[in-house]
Amino acid sequence: MGHLGYGAMITWHDIAAGSDAELEHWHSHEHIAERVGITGFLRGRRYVAVSGTPKYLITYDVESLDTLTSDEYLHRLNHPTPWTKAGAAAMLNTNRTLCRVTGSFGLGIGAVLMSIQLSPAPSKAEELRQWLVGEVLPGLAQEPGLVSTVLLEADEAASRTETEEKRLRGQPDNIADWVILVDGYDTETVKNLRDGDLSQARLEEYGAAPAQTAGVYRLVHSMSDGDLTSPHQTANRAGSGSSGV
Repeated sequence: MGHLGYGAMITWHDIAAGSDAELEHWHSHEHIAERVGITGFLRGRRYVAVSGTPKYLITYDVESLDTLTSDEYLHRLNHPTPWTKAGAAAMLNTNRTLCRVTGSFGLGIGAVLMSIQLSPAPSKAEELRQWLVGEVLPGLAQEPGLVSTVLLEADEAASRTETEEKRLRGQPDNIADWVILVDGYDTETVKNLRDGDLSQARLEEYGAAPAQTAGVYRLVHSMSDGDLTSPHQTANRAGSGSSGV
């Protein structure tokens, strides 16, 4: 499948001026490895915007929503490293949403990702859900230029859990309602979805509310839990005398 596991955390954010290089260094060389080292975290990815805002999109595939409310994960959130404290304080316009996976189709991930934040119109949730997971998303995952599709539905209560990392950001995080993710290998094909099968008008026709936010993002780093336990990684750590992050 495209998504690993039955839960997801997805974060969109901007960054304070002049902090991009430090943020990317921190995320690639400490934070993403720390996260995928937590029990139940399967894969983490960082993207940068090709079109749309905010500039960055971070997503983690997890075994289930329970992974994101576990004592182990909450301990990390409430005991951030010094580098994480600096990184979190530089994040702006943050939307951090904890989700259940409603449907996942296709295989693997691509170099380009479209994210669409949306909500069902009143009394239209089941109609919209059935159209997305029963018709449009499975078909798109098989189209040339695309590789996988996912529908996520937020758990608002879990997303609102207060932690030390949240307090470092200085303002409350926004929370999405539903999220569509489409992975592909052809940028124009991914972009053109907003003029076709996943246009605002098309989504509204099948039960989405008018307020929608879409962006196209380029993958810059992906790491799975297996990367941390590979024989090569273990040998590298042993040879360097480092315990890792």
